[in-house]
Amino acid sequence: MTRMRLAGCLAAGAGAVRGGAALAPGQAPGRGRPRPADGAPPGPVPRPPPPPGWHVENGVMTVPARAQGARESNLVSRQGFGDVQLHLEFRAPNPPSGTSQDRGNSGVWFMQRYEVQILDGYRNPTYADGTVGAVYGWKPPLVNAARKPGAWQSYDILFERPRFAADGKLLRPAYVTVLLNGVLVQNHQALLGTTVWRKVAGYQAHGDAAPLLLQDHGSPVSFRNIWVRPLPEAAIAQDLPGEAK
Repeated sequence: MTRMRLAGCLAAGAGAVRGGAALAPGQAPGRGRPRPADGAPPGPVPRPPPPPGWHVENGVMTVPARAQGARESNLVSRQGFGDVQLHLEFRAPNPPSGTSQDRGNSGVWFMQRYEVQILDGYRNPTYADGTVGAVYGWKPPLVNAARKPGAWQSYDILFERPRFAADGKLLRPAYVTVLLNGVLVQNHQALLGTTVWRKVAGYQAHGDAAPLLLQDHGSPVSFRNIWVRPLPEAAIAQDLPGEAK
């Protein structure tokens, strides 16, 4: 289990936030992160400096306000990841402002290429593959499990990286399984390729690990309680084609 170091900080604040656990439907976020298999309590987490530009208070970090046209202030992990289990909690601003994609917009980017969308999806019509719980630009969620703006929500995501041959040929696509507030919204969903806007996605060969990214899309979305668990190759080996093994 790893607390992500994002731009020199612990994701979810300056060392004050506990790790999280997968939630049952209706269960409140904020639970402690799971213990290791040996039952030992999680070790101490050092207190790093706050992320540049992001507001950090009481263990919650919030996307900074920025002028229209200003550069994004995305948070990128120092460490690279491939196959992972990720937990995070997020909160759309309340009262809400804007509509559709201009309301509580952010995103979780795996390997800086593959996005699971964050949006205020409560009574906020938008295009189906752009709402919260969607694989952005490709697959709408199975159900809208969004809570009201201002309420803490949780993501529990299993991400399986794509596999490539030595010559760059795609052997196996990336997959995601996503639970939003404890409700399954993506079930081992294959990805078409790198997330792109208004284009058909495709794959380009890349390495086995790359950073995670939390997106600044101009909305003051807040985050807390983030942990990531790298998965061993054995976790998905039974599902790999012969050459990918």
